[in-house]
Amino acid sequence: MNKIVFIKLAALGLSLLLALVSPVQAQVGDVEYQEGLHYFLIEGAPARSSDTIILEEAFSYLCTHCNTFDPYVEAWKKRKPEYVQFRRIPVGFGRGSWELYARGYVTAEMMKVPDKAHTDLMDRIWKEKNIIRDMDGLATFYSQYGLDKEKFLSTSRSFAVDGKLRKDQALVQTYGIRGTPALVLNGKYRIAGNAAVASYDAMFEVVDYLIEKEKVSVQQASVAAD
Repeated sequence: MNKIVFIKLAALGLSLLLALVSPVQAQVGDVEYQEGLHYFLIEGAPARSSDTIILEEAFSYLCTHCNTFDPYVEAWKKRKPEYVQFRRIPVGFGRGSWELYARGYVTAEMMKVPDKAHTDLMDRIWKEKNIIRDMDGLATFYSQYGLDKEKFLSTSRSFAVDGKLRKDQALVQTYGIRGTPALVLNGKYRIAGNAAVASYDAMFEVVDYLIEKEKVSVQQASVAAD
């Protein structure tokens, strides 16, 4: 074989190999995020077979950092891929006031409250400095979005809400979340601010990287299954 032709073929083969083993880096850019530094693998995370990718935010209405973080979440939601779903997990951490708001959030979510209520409640607490201190007050707040106040109160005491709260708090433990805000992708990767992820913008850069990583993983699993 001609030596020049051989070198060209070898170079082409190397390029194809790099494309196969490093698809995430090629799509995300020059930054290579590291497990254990920029994000953390959650031990015992269940395998997922769905093509849908889920990002979860652990938060509390009474967490000042969550209030600051919220506009970044809303901006990311507007640009996220269609195949990525987003949901919030309200945490209690054993604090009565946080648990009140967590129960209120789950109740409102079950009753299909409009998304606008979330931002409005954050604004009421942190911009207007108007804190709600009991479930009756939360029921009154949510009633302005079309939720029946008495039904809200009865739903907040239901087995369904109790069960959802227990399930969410169990997830918080499983995910190893010790502070808020924190993000979890596909129940597999935990992302939180630290020295290596020093801004909220950086947190979502890591999220975008992991979304591509998961997308590639799902595609490879699909090819292997075929």
